[in-house]
Amino acid sequence: MNHGQEIDEETHLSARIMSTNSTNEPTQLQTNNIDYVTSAAKAVLGMVPFAGSLLAELAGSVIPNQRIDRLSKFAIQLEARLATLDQAFVRAQLTDENFTDLLEDGVRQAARSLSDERRQYLAALLGNGISSDAISFAESKHILRILGELTDVEVIWLRFYLNPEIGGDNEFRKKNDITLKPIAPSMGSGQGIIDSHALQSSYKEHLSALGLLSPRYEIDSRTKQPIFDSRSGNLKLKGYEITSLGRLLLRQIALTSEPSA
Repeated sequence: MNHGQEIDEETHLSARIMSTNSTNEPTQLQTNNIDYVTSAAKAVLGMVPFAGSLLAELAGSVIPNQRIDRLSKFAIQLEARLATLDQAFVRAQLTDENFTDLLEDGVRQAARSLSDERRQYLAALLGNGISSDAISFAESKHILRILGELTDVEVIWLRFYLNPEIGGDNEFRKKNDITLKPIAPSMGSGQGIIDSHALQSSYKEHLSALGLLSPRYEIDSRTKQPIFDSRSGNLKLKGYEITSLGRLLLRQIALTSEPSA
């Protein structure tokens, strides 16, 4: 399946989601036949003896079935988000190309989602994008694009920085204690610990690169100037703090109860 065909399939499914009412059962989406375009991919992949046959099986059954299952779950979550809105109002938004573009991108991400949490984020973002007067569809699409660049682990770390003080947000930290456990290698640490520390640091660096976190650097108490790390020559990092954009993203995906400005 090429990219254009994939988008067409997902766009078609997005229309199905918007036309589904609360009486439809999830199985109605799950029992749809796999689109005929997968047969072309299977024919090409089948020419490669072993690896091709494995990929052909994925292209012909596993991946399409998974996507239908993900979209059916997403449809239910989106339905819950739209339940409080006037259906006529929501349908009227279909005449706005910015809205349909936002919806299609949301469905595309939902088809690739690997967790219920990710689909909940997407459903909340779309629901808030429709109901909010403070943010436009184009702005919601920008936030959706940023969310698409984040892993679920990075979303958890971003949420952590909403209340990073010691003893803060205990329920959230307990739920995600494995992910949020600090990894600090020492001189005798094995390669596994070093690698895990590098990955954990990269999550925060990526969030900072996207403008969701802002780095804080150590300051010399006497000179009031930033301190440089003698080994790397870079400014000595003290930690991070969440930015206004980071807070906005968390509000739009319903991971904070903070009121909108």
